[in-house]
Amino acid sequence: MESKNTDIMLQVDAINTFYGKAQILFDLILEMSRGEVVVLLGRNGAGKTTTFKSIIGIVPPKSGNITYKGVSIEKLPPFKTCALGLGYVPEDRRIFGGLTILENLEVGKQPARPGYEAWTPERLFELFPNLAERRSQAGGTLSGGEQQMLTIARTLMGNPEMIILDEPSEGLAPVIVDQLAITIQKLKDEGVSILLAEQNLNFARFICDRAYLIYQGSVCHESTIDELSDEAYEKYCSL
Repeated sequence: MESKNTDIMLQVDAINTFYGKAQILFDLILEMSRGEVVVLLGRNGAGKTTTFKSIIGIVPPKSGNITYKGVSIEKLPPFKTCALGLGYVPEDRRIFGGLTILENLEVGKQPARPGYEAWTPERLFELFPNLAERRSQAGGTLSGGEQQMLTIARTLMGNPEMIILDEPSEGLAPVIVDQLAITIQKLKDEGVSILLAEQNLNFARFICDRAYLIYQGSVCHESTIDELSDEAYEKYCSL
């Protein structure tokens, strides 16, 4: 299925996703353009991670359509969606604890994509100075914030045009959250499209262009981040 708008990077059209017989997503719809930073906001269990797993192919939807750069991907396995240029940074990070930072980066290496400068370890060390200082250190000895940086860096070694970040700021110290926000801004400047899930509204407001609020498996609100009211956030997202 070809998209008519070449600026649209991702379209999720009325997907319904289940774990066994339990339905998690209900006719969920979202869309993002090339170069945007878009956030999904919602409580724990609202369906944010399931949305991402549906997009990447880990938990395919039972109905509905997902298109990435105009190509239908709702039936593709994860390795094929990644080959199309879609990177995924899961909430639980999943680094290789016994490998060094450099070795973790090499695991994720893929060829550069036309029109994009290839990500190399040295470019990534400029983006993540904390990792540069520890490049020969085992991943399992890093702090939580450094592991999050390594997971993002390893994903970028695959040279994706778009990355999905699941709760990137969760559990991190405020100073690391600030560093992460600056890094995401730099990635946007590099032309990387970013879809992320968050519960930290201040973090989202600093880095995002638009927001979707998810409540009980459906999108209940969509707006620019500047137009998102505290009242809407409190109603659907506060714990």
